[in-house]
Amino acid sequence: MNHSLASTLFVSDLDGTLLRKDATLSRHTIQTLHQLIEEGMAFTYATARSIQSAKRVTEGLRLRLPVITRNGSVFADQETEAILEKAIFSKEDVSLLKSLLPELPHCGFVSSYIGDEMTKTYCDGELSVGLQEYVADHADDHRMQVAADPNALWGEQSGYVTMIDDYEKLAPTYARVRSYSNWECVFQKDTYGEEYWLEICPKNSTKAKALLKLKERLGFEKLVVFGDSVNDVSMFEIADEAYAVSNAMDELKQIATAVIGNNEEDAVANALQKFRDAAVTNTLQNIRNKANKI
Repeated sequence: MNHSLASTLFVSDLDGTLLRKDATLSRHTIQTLHQLIEEGMAFTYATARSIQSAKRVTEGLRLRLPVITRNGSVFADQETEAILEKAIFSKEDVSLLKSLLPELPHCGFVSSYIGDEMTKTYCDGELSVGLQEYVADHADDHRMQVAADPNALWGEQSGYVTMIDDYEKLAPTYARVRSYSNWECVFQKDTYGEEYWLEICPKNSTKAKALLKLKERLGFEKLVVFGDSVNDVSMFEIADEAYAVSNAMDELKQIATAVIGNNEEDAVANALQKFRDAAVTNTLQNIRNKANKI
């Protein structure tokens, strides 16, 4: 691994990749990232989480670049939690999704925006086990709101749908919504449990498209990514180099540049350190070569 750090954008997924199995960052990872960023490495993350959730699980991590959240539909500031840019469903898309998702009130919620403030609205009643656990885990989250009826799930600016249930119950829903090109959808097993998550976001909202936009805006020449799951496939396909952690799904490993250690072993931080060491070695060698020509 030998790159010019100044021209390379490094991006990692969070859950199952940068985060450990308990959804935390090790002190080693935080210290390594801070040192590398201080030395000039351009690093950020891309996640399905909201900025609030992502900041909570990356406590102690200080980043200089915008972070990509909600699977590419939102750019945010890690420090302030400010939403820098967001995508929302059109009125036509919302109308269609209402007709396609009769099971939504039972197992899901809709993330909407009032200005840059996000709400997550669900219907009270008989909920799937996965959604019950999610609601309980977010009992102190002021963004969680209860809708009086299914139509009230949707706000004026809805930008994300999350459904949590068993595979057998959500697979037909996934097949139904993925047949439309109006939006992007990801269906995958939860990193920390047995439930499956179906997430739907506006058209052109993928990690890949968000990263290409960020890369172009900031003027980077190369993109190096790290991941473990289904929603990382798109960014693996467009990256110059893509590294799967050893605990990643087999399909991702097959398209990876290489497989590194697992997320319990600070694999991403250690790989980034190797990038830095290789760049330093290359610089020193260039200096020696120039000196020998004098």
